[in-house]
Amino acid sequence: MYNPKPLSTEGIKLSDDLLALTEMLAENTHDVWAKNRIEEGWKYGEERNDNLKLHPCLIPYGELSESEKEYDRNISMATIKLVIRLGYDIQKKG
Repeated sequence: MYNPKPLSTEGIKLSDDLLALTEMLAENTHDVWAKNRIEEGWKYGEERNDNLKLHPCLIPYGELSESEKEYDRNISMATIKLVIRLGYDIQKKG
């Protein structure tokens, strides 16, 4: 049985700059997901239908519900925190 054991990022606080980066990554994450789905033949549909390849989230990130945006944000934030936990620095150039 699979037992996921992600590295703990508890206690890692993100600066305002990294929180802003989280939102940009979340939007890009959605765009990558949507692009891949569209390339696989999926289209927008008001309700998800795997047989017909219809999905209600094949819309721009800004039009997603907050709960859908939150999913992408959580993935992005977890990734940034893991990068920091692994000892890397994230800095904006310029």
